[in-house]
Formats: sequence, structure tokens, C-alpha cells
Amino acid sequence: MILWNVYQQLVELFVSSMLILFYGFYIFGTGVAQDLSHSMVQNYETDVTHPKDDDDMPPIVFVHGFFGFGSFGKRRLNALSHFVERKNKQRRVLVPDFGCLTSIYDRAREMFYYLKGGQVDYGEEHSKACGHSQFGQIYERGFYPKWDEDHPVHFVGHSAGAQVIRVLQQMLADKAFKGYENTTENWVLSITSLSGAINGTTRTYLDGMRPEDGRKLKPICLLQLCRIGVIMNEWVDISWLKKYQNFGLDHFNMSWRKMGLRGLVNCLLDNVGPFASEDWILPDLTIQGSIKINNYINTFPNTYYFSYAIKRTWKIMGNTVHSCKLRIHPLLFLRVLQMSQWCCSSQGSLPYKGYRNEDWQESDGEINTISMTHPRFPIEHPSHLVEQDSDYETLQPGIWYIYMYYKLVEGDHIAFVVNREKEEGPFDLIYDTIFERCRKLVFRKKFVTLPNQV
Repeated sequence: MILWNVYQQLVELFVSSMLILFYGFYIFGTGVAQDLSHSMVQNYETDVTHPKDDDDMPPIVFVHGFFGFGSFGKRRLNALSHFVERKNKQRRVLVPDFGCLTSIYDRAREMFYYLKGGQVDYGEEHSKACGHSQFGQIYERGFYPKWDEDHPVHFVGHSAGAQVIRVLQQMLADKAFKGYENTTENWVLSITSLSGAINGTTRTYLDGMRPEDGRKLKPICLLQLCRIGVIMNEWVDISWLKKYQNFGLDHFNMSWRKMGLRGLVNCLLDNVGPFASEDWILPDLTIQGSIKINNYINTFPNTYYFSYAIKRTWKIMGNTVHSCKLRIHPLLFLRVLQMSQWCCSSQGSLPYKGYRNEDWQESDGEINTISMTHPRFPIEHPSHLVEQDSDYETLQPGIWYIYMYYKLVEGDHIAFVVNREKEEGPFDLIYDTIFERCRKLVFRKKFVTLPNQV
């Protein structure tokens, strides 16, 4: 029986890795081909557009998630990005491109300096604990340098990007940026979560995180293959490749020029580096990691919160099954099926008190639907389920407004960010709704303190 289970796991690992590998090559080849075609017809340079300072309309900032991508210029996968398409159609929209494996904490720090300008400061204590440089990329001019309480911004986050925004807002409230003692949570006007990993995802355990603690990797798993590939990519340090997909681990100084062959061996043995210090994004996306984050993040009384939940599974006779529709992204077809069947078997390693497997079986292939709605664990935050258009007229800050879009449109996790169809579709309408709402929420109303703020 044990040998049969091991055999099944190895087969599943092989199929999953081959699927991701082939699809990765497809995306990479598509991006290269599109860049070559662009270079033949025009000088296609990196987008460094800054909002005009004389425009009083609050900008909208899109934040991508795990293995996501933002606004790209030359030699990037911009033609695939739904975010970029929205940016090209709308005014005062920013789509930063951060490392796809950077931890939520580090990415929140990077987001601040991306907008305000200056050199990214990860914090002395945190940097020493995680074994990386304290300072990172330099933004000579911020993309919104006048950002403050009188000039707040709207944030829209997909997947892990939603947690990045929430952590950033808490940092602003805690005045966590040296030299900026005037920051407050009111620098954020609204937060919109698209399939957000607000409470974690069981996908992390399927890919290789240990369910017992949500921090370490299993000896044989998909993430171990990913870890080895990332370390080798960072060590060889080929800038041309990083222009297509940057893992965001430069502050760990893993290049062969800085760590040499001995450093590479130490990284592969998991003695040093982001995977050894657990300062990368996957531990933050486990249920335990998300609970740890949610434990110190508030829902603030003067900020508007919105979430959009979708799924690719249905309940049939009490069982969670894969959607019968075939228009699912090929990368997620197997992953939806896996997530609907995964169970946390050991009573001694439940992610939280009261955990039930059936609550976590519905998903969009990457994030469980229960995790997308609003902060639930360890303490549930105020929320309201939007069921009719009249709810738009009574919006109040400090409450998570939940849009269960799987009742209207069936979609997978990638549908929010990868633009596979050029014609207007349901996700285009969702974006139009988000933009329209953000443009209306220009001024902040003052409300009383919420219970979780006492």
C-alpha cells in the first residue's frame, strides 16, 4: 500500500511538472515571438509612464500575485496581460512589476518605494533575520511621489497581490517606513481583491508545502523542482532571461559573481537563501502563513474593501467535482481536480481549530473560494454579501463587500489577468465595474471605529 501511494505521488508529480514545463515554454515562446514582431514595426521600449501631477483623480494600482506579471515593455509578456490592456484603455492606472516569488512582506516594502520613490529599504532587523541585503532597487522618481493622506490611491490585487496590499496598508498605519513618520492607513482609499489569497490556499500543500507547519517543503514535490530551477536561474544570472520573468530575489545576492560555487552548493543544500530562511511567497500563502499575517492586519474604518470570488467546481449530491465546461485554462484543468479532492488527514496538524475539508474544496484552480471573500481566520472581519445593484448606493468603508461572481460567470484563476480573447467578455465587464466604482469613490467619508479596531 505504501509503495502504491509513493507511485501515485510520483506519477502526479511527473504529470504536473510536465504540464507546467510545456505551458511555461509556450508562454515564453509566445512572448518572444510577440516581442520580435513588435521590434520589426516599432521601437517598443519599457513603459515608465508616470501619472500627471496636475490630475486630482486618485490613481488605481494593480498588484499581481504568485508567478504573475505586471506592466511590461520591451521583451516582456505584455500582450498576455489583462492588467496592461486595462491600463492602455484607462487613465491614471499603474501596473508595477514585482518579483513573482518575493515574499509578501518584501513586496509590500517594494510597493511603497515604487510609488513614493527612493531606494527600497527592507528593514535592518528583517534583512538580518532572513539573510539578504537591507536595500534593494532604486526608484529615482516615484510613480506617485505626492502619495499621502490627501492624495490616496485605489489598490486592486489579484491572488497574493491582495495580501501584499493589506500588509502595505498595515505598514502605513504602523509608520514602518524610516523617514516617513506621517504615513497612515488613510493613504489607501480602497482595496479590491480579485480571487485573493486572503486566507491562504490548499494548493500550497499539493505543490509541496508541509501541512504540519505550512513553512517547510516536502523532500519530493513540485516546489522542490521549482526551488532548484530558481536557484540555478539566479546563480547563472542571465539578464536577458530576467527581462521575461524576474523572480525578485536579487536582494539575496545569489549570482555566481557574489556567492561563487560554494554559495550555490549551500543554496542547493538549503542552508542559505530565501528557501532556507522561508522569506519567499509560498509560506505566506499556506493557511497557517495567512493566519499569521491576518493576525496583525486590521480592516480599517476609513477604507473601502471589495472582493470578487470565482470557482471552477460545482457541488453535485454533496460532492465537489470539476466543472463540466471545457473552456478552462489548460494549466489549471488538473489543478482544479486536485484541489477538489485534497484532504487534511491528520487531526494533529489541522491548520486551525474548526477546520473542515469540505469548506476548502471549491476553488478556481489556485485559490480556494472560501479564501477569496474576506479575512476569516483567526478572526472574521466585517463583511456584506452583495446581491443586488442597490447595494452600490449604500457603500460604507470598513466593510468587505463580497461579489460572488461564480453565480454569474464561471472562471478560473488566470482569467482575471491573462487576456486570451480580444473581444469584450465577462471579465472585461468586471474591470469596467471596478473602474467605475473607483472613480466614484474620490472622497472619503468619516465613520465610527469598528469593533476590531478597539
